[in-house]
Amino acid sequence: MMRSAFFGGTFDPIHHGHLDVAEAARLAVGLDRIHFIPAAVPPHRAVPRASAAHRFAMAALAIQRRPGFAVSDLEMRSTDPSYTSTTLDRLTESGVNTMTCYLAIGADAFREIGTWKAYPELLDRCSFVVVSRPTCRVTTLRGTLPDLAARMTDVAPDGPIRAAAEPGIFLVDAPTAPVSSTDIRRRVAEGAPIEDLVPAAVAEYIKTHGLYLEKS
Repeated sequence: MMRSAFFGGTFDPIHHGHLDVAEAARLAVGLDRIHFIPAAVPPHRAVPRASAAHRFAMAALAIQRRPGFAVSDLEMRSTDPSYTSTTLDRLTESGVNTMTCYLAIGADAFREIGTWKAYPELLDRCSFVVVSRPTCRVTTLRGTLPDLAARMTDVAPDGPIRAAAEPGIFLVDAPTAPVSSTDIRRRVAEGAPIEDLVPAAVAEYIKTHGLYLEKS
């Protein structure tokens, strides 16, 4: 049976940290495919600096020639906020059994799950693969989210894990690049190089289309 995961985000722009989270999740779980889902209208944050079309294009460029990675336009067709619960609804409507799928996410984002729409019910709809970020390691999450500690399972970075009998939270303590989209936008506005923070094709796209030149 094919193992799939979905990785939603604003990706404004996508960077090496995002790709590291996806790759760590892929290796730890033994995923056959991980789908990046750029959010047209992201919840819980300000309006993105780049349009949905630009962010989708950058995600597609970032994952090209990476086996097992794909980009999905699932959230491009809606003008409503891309809540995780809504994304799961759309996946179900498209024929995906979310109970057998995984959502990949950085630990810094998962730390805020208590503020998400339809929490905690959405934890029973799919499994989460949570990967350490420089500002938040997964080893801290049991203390930060004590009510969820019993659901959490530590996973070796080189995996793969056995198929879960029911939705769970799988913690992967793997290194990921210390970069943020906010820092990239700031550097572009200041005229600083970003080639070490994003794939070369993404850096070229940002330059060609004049993205992020004004300070936010």
